[in-house]
Amino acid sequence: MLDRRTLFGAAAGVGTAVSSFITGNKAQAGTNTRGAPDVEARGARGRLERLPTLDAENRDDFLTGFRNWRGSTVARAAKKRADRLIEASGNDPKKEIPLDEALELFKDDPLVGTEGLMRVYSQRMAHRNFFLSFADDVDTYLGEMEAYDDIGPGTLTLNPDLDIPDFAKHEIHMQPGGYVGNAFAGHLYHYGTNAFYSARATDNYQDQHHARLAEQVPTPEDGKVKRILDMGCGIGQFSVALKERYPNAEIWGVEVGGPMIRYGHMRAVDQGVDVNFVQGLAENTDFPDNHFDLVVSYILHHEIPADTSRAVFAEAQRVLRPGGLYFPIDFYTGGMRGVPGAYSQYQEWKDHRWNNEVWRMEYKQMDFAGDMEKAGFDVNKEGSPAWYSNRNIFGTKRA
Repeated sequence: MLDRRTLFGAAAGVGTAVSSFITGNKAQAGTNTRGAPDVEARGARGRLERLPTLDAENRDDFLTGFRNWRGSTVARAAKKRADRLIEASGNDPKKEIPLDEALELFKDDPLVGTEGLMRVYSQRMAHRNFFLSFADDVDTYLGEMEAYDDIGPGTLTLNPDLDIPDFAKHEIHMQPGGYVGNAFAGHLYHYGTNAFYSARATDNYQDQHHARLAEQVPTPEDGKVKRILDMGCGIGQFSVALKERYPNAEIWGVEVGGPMIRYGHMRAVDQGVDVNFVQGLAENTDFPDNHFDLVVSYILHHEIPADTSRAVFAEAQRVLRPGGLYFPIDFYTGGMRGVPGAYSQYQEWKDHRWNNEVWRMEYKQMDFAGDMEKAGFDVNKEGSPAWYSNRNIFGTKRA
């Protein structure tokens, strides 16, 4: 059993410092059907456990509505303004222009700037709200995750001695501590991305988006699906959806962030879904050669350096059996993206600069399909749309 004070010492010290921020009673732990303490201070709505206090939920509702308004109204107005500025400069809004020119065009415009600030500050406020929601009762919530570590269905293998690459230590999406440095990384990611999806008119409060993606995963031509690997599985929403689609398959999720899969394992157990989670590296999984029928990932590659993406391709090729399929889902890149236009180009840069998407611009330059072909895959470049139209979704076959 891991000593949570040793593994998560920094987060454990936060509870006292912020306890006055959240009002309400301490969370009470009941038990689930498997005997683990199931902390649902205010119950659940289907798969989604409600936030611990009404104040926290009210703030979340406000911020979600604020984000939706930004995305549906302010962002559209900002794009129209940006397109007019581009046209006035003698350029075509449908074509990319040098980034420094775009930055110069937009830097003093109040509408474009306001849209950017709304995006950044709503995200920061949401992270603060979610973190303090759980850190206010740190021992209860860390104890809940700890109690799930050794029960099933499914398994959890944490590796506190894992040599975590520097690129994985950044506070991606401005999330405090990132995926590896905050005991509540899974909580923050889960509740934060719910609002993110909602702002794009994609309801995912019951993991519906991941279920739709799982339905689009192709089956090998011979129909055999005994084992599936989800690379960079995060909190396991896609992994669980794959198990529900392929109930007879053995599902494995590998993720560098121990707190992420700890939370994901707890959720899977609560749902009674048999998934095996391992803290490890997608580029070096330690699984045997030719072991999996399917290897998948969801929005992994734009969060890692391009060279690491290519190493992940090589690892997927190694662990797939002959005839197996690799199915990574991510944003379109240079090899498949077409022309997004100058304002979209600026938005990508803004995501890189202000949302701490450190490798977004590097990823953008990748020939994603071409690099998979170099790794030995037979790439189906037709794909199929899953969420935005700008998604790489390839069924790639190992020879």
